[in-house]
Amino acid sequence: MITKEFYHPTQAGTWTGRTDGSTDDLLRWHMIIRLVDLLKEPLPPLAEGQKGVAILGFACDEGVRRNKGRMGAKDGPAAIRAVLGNLPVHLTEGAVLLDAGDIACMDGRMELAQQVLSEAVKAVIQAGYLPVVLGGGHEIAYGHGCGVRENARQQNARVGYINFDAHFDIRVPGAEGPTSGTSFYQLAQDAKAANEPFNYLALGIQKLGNTRQLFNLAGESGATYVGSDAFHLNDKDTLFAAIQHFLGQVDHVYLTTCLDVFASSFAPGVSATAYNGILPQGLFLESFRAILASGKVKGTDVAELNPAFDYDNRTAKLAGALIFETVMAYCGED
Repeated sequence: MITKEFYHPTQAGTWTGRTDGSTDDLLRWHMIIRLVDLLKEPLPPLAEGQKGVAILGFACDEGVRRNKGRMGAKDGPAAIRAVLGNLPVHLTEGAVLLDAGDIACMDGRMELAQQVLSEAVKAVIQAGYLPVVLGGGHEIAYGHGCGVRENARQQNARVGYINFDAHFDIRVPGAEGPTSGTSFYQLAQDAKAANEPFNYLALGIQKLGNTRQLFNLAGESGATYVGSDAFHLNDKDTLFAAIQHFLGQVDHVYLTTCLDVFASSFAPGVSATAYNGILPQGLFLESFRAILASGKVKGTDVAELNPAFDYDNRTAKLAGALIFETVMAYCGED
């Protein structure tokens, strides 16, 4: 259930940006975005063949705190919106771009925030929109993944999870409970309890960021991974073989990008930086676009933006560029 305590509609005036004119060829996102309060109204109905994207924020970094990371990711959604507002409009005719508000973590009750996120994601998908969620710590993955999974189950569809990340995020929850590093362990346990396959592909994994136990847990769960060296050494054959094989096994995909997968020169504003992370260009861009082009992505997000440590808005701009790629793939002009 989406509750008033955890759900906060975006306020008028939040979206701002440059205005060069009002003709169609001069529009920017802040000029066309429509605000929707999920507690007061359903999402606008889409006509047959019409495309729509609904942006949601997940203002939470309680999982990062529990995982002993740098706090501040709860402010990520606001920083990303500030970048998105200035993006130029290159949408197909009739495409709808909505801001459906934020889910916030109140008083450290992360698990409830994740439940509300799951319900919001399901509502967005069932209304025919693609949910694009702005993080927030990577605890976003459990709430968002559950929403995509529940929708897939209702349609008897096979669900898969793709994670661009330096880390597996498959830790076993400890004394403090789930964290930003446990989402895929939780999704794996949910699949096991339901006697369902756990389809998980992690891309960009680094050995120096994961203990042997985490590699073992990934193997035991049936996860597939491609290490960061594939990106560093331009091993397209290995990377694309893994992606295409995975996409052939599933019908619906939840795609999440943890910004700490990228080199710290491109992504300094994250909870845990990676000096030798992958580059957000070339082979990464090819693989990201290939996943989007499959038509199977039913929900996507960017996670771990921490504005408190961002230099020159580099990480926020990178997040904005990924979201622009996503929206263009889903409802952009040719």
